[in-house]
Amino acid sequence: MEQTNVKTKKLGFTKGIALTLLIALAAKYLAELPFLHIMGQLVIAIMIGVVWKSIIGVPAYAVAGTNYSSKVLLRMGIILLGMRLNLKDIFNAGPKTFSVGAICLVFAILVVYGLTRLFKVEKKLGILTACGTGICGAAAILAISSQIKAKEKDTAIAVATVAVLGTTFTFGYTILYPLLELSNNGYGIFSGATLHEIAHVIAAAAPGGNEAVDLAVMVKLTRVALLIPVAMIIGFIMNWKERSRDNGKKSSWKSIQIPWFIFGFLFMSALYSSGAVPESIAEKLVMLSYILMAMSMAGLGLNIDLVTFKKYGGKPFVAGLIGSILLTCLGYGLVLVFHLN
Repeated sequence: MEQTNVKTKKLGFTKGIALTLLIALAAKYLAELPFLHIMGQLVIAIMIGVVWKSIIGVPAYAVAGTNYSSKVLLRMGIILLGMRLNLKDIFNAGPKTFSVGAICLVFAILVVYGLTRLFKVEKKLGILTACGTGICGAAAILAISSQIKAKEKDTAIAVATVAVLGTTFTFGYTILYPLLELSNNGYGIFSGATLHEIAHVIAAAAPGGNEAVDLAVMVKLTRVALLIPVAMIIGFIMNWKERSRDNGKKSSWKSIQIPWFIFGFLFMSALYSSGAVPESIAEKLVMLSYILMAMSMAGLGLNIDLVTFKKYGGKPFVAGLIGSILLTCLGYGLVLVFHLN
């Protein structure tokens, strides 16, 4: 009898992972469609997961597998994502370009988080919304949520909020493009410094041509690179405060959780930057990275009820909207100030 239960659990675990893989693959192909490519594979995966949960439901025996995807596979995906970041390109972009991306990142995180606190949004949800807006959308939210031990509902709400905002602003940028009076280079830097997901950046920069797209992606990857120190700093602060509160005294450095997967991301970036990995292999590893992260997003969506979004999503969205508008104004101003237009 006990052996039968073990087999049933293993089968359920496998089915749970298989379900997230099915959703991730569906999201990958849907993301290639004309409109949906703006949203990107990760966002589509969580949306499918939420809809599946609401309409079909998730069997109890499969929950262990979906949870494994949402937690363990997430870290593996983020590590492999390092194959997309060439540290040499960021260095070659120059200090002005790097400064624009860094200033926008810090500004967005502080402003959006400040607004969420003003609107009395739960702290961890506020942090995730701010980091998703300031760094790199869903990937940043997933990385930070692991660091601060956020609830799955908070992670899903933050991802949905940033997805809607990024898609909306992408359309807005394409409309504003002729009115901004920026060169192709300037428009690319502006898009890369202020938009949320890499998919948003590519779509928004397209009116400026290949030159604008290439520069936009490079500036965006500058923000992605800063995910490493931001995740470590936020994880350190949150863990320090929580342990201090629980123990009634300050924590030691040894008690702080070390984000090994972030170091894995940095290692893969350095390996790719060294030229040791052929471009064709790096592209396949990045594709695998997005499949793993999409499986993670699917796992999150499969554990979230739509009622949760309606109840908790309004205030973070308003904070993200105001913050994104201010970020757009700042990014445009910085391009002019640094004479990158």
